[in-house]
Amino acid sequence: MLGLDNAKKLRHRLGDIAAAENVTDLVAGNPHPLRGNRDGQLSISLAGGTRLVIKPSCSAIPQKSDGGIDWAAVKAVTVYFIGDYHD
Repeated sequence: MLGLDNAKKLRHRLGDIAAAENVTDLVAGNPHPLRGNRDGQLSISLAGGTRLVIKPSCSAIPQKSDGGIDWAAVKAVTVYFIGDYHD
């Protein structure tokens, strides 16, 4: 179970995502790209150690010249994971 605090923050973060024109419009929850086995995903903090993890849901993922994802060009995402991926 997520608990009340996480449920409230999740509702807000999903609203933020729906209102955003692109991923870089997201500021709440310290959004940041992940690396390693979660490369290509973006983490957004909820409460405690719980994270909302999203990834681009476009067929051709926009890339920067260094090969990383151009999150400013990502306009649609898929919720990939909700929980503590550090466990």
